[in-house]
Amino acid sequence: MKKLFDKNEVTFAVILIVVYVVGSSIMQGVSESLGQQYLAEMVFHIAMSAAVFAFIKKNGLMKYLGLCPSEVPAGKMLFYIPLLLPAVMPVFFGVALNYSPMETVFHTVSMIGVGFLEEIIFRGFLFKGICKSNVTRAIVISSVTFAMGHIVNLLNGYDITQQLIQIVYAVAVGFLLVFIFHRTGSLIMCIVFHALNNSLTAFAATNWGEASALNMILLAVRLVIMAGYTVCIVKFIPKRAE
Repeated sequence: MKKLFDKNEVTFAVILIVVYVVGSSIMQGVSESLGQQYLAEMVFHIAMSAAVFAFIKKNGLMKYLGLCPSEVPAGKMLFYIPLLLPAVMPVFFGVALNYSPMETVFHTVSMIGVGFLEEIIFRGFLFKGICKSNVTRAIVISSVTFAMGHIVNLLNGYDITQQLIQIVYAVAVGFLLVFIFHRTGSLIMCIVFHALNNSLTAFAATNWGEASALNMILLAVRLVIMAGYTVCIVKFIPKRAE
């Protein structure tokens, strides 16, 4: 694996993406067959997260891939409030337990793994690999690829409307998080946001995938907040020397 990474980081990232997307999809089917939602996904995400982290640690890639403190003070990043606000919006209009207690644990642990893996793969390996040749291309490709990776949900029961909502939101998230990583040198808050954003869907009283008027308004609010925060980061946080 190290030889492949040293030879071509982008190819290495693409292989990780395929393993992650295909594995997650297969494990969802396994969980359904077992009658325990998110059980198999949780096991897969924990195992893959452990393997990826071990590879990063062993090869001295912690700082390179952003598993380190930010180089920018939290105050200058507005204490990340505009980042975390959209993440907690799913529970603004009520809290409910959407799964059994055990399935809620499986979902939460699985989403923590998803937050780590997707940030490390898309914002870490893929972005850094492409960044060596062209930073702008790296920002665009890593963000759009991250959003397109969610298309696999069509195979897992999502309807087209749900999928479009998720892709639009994922594009906005992708651009915001890659700029945070690019300007701060850290993926820590990106991972926290991602895990929190996904985990809280298990406790939301409202189904955020539905194309209701309320959900469309709240999606627009989230997009405005993230777009504004992205602009602030680009305008006020200096570029780092790569």
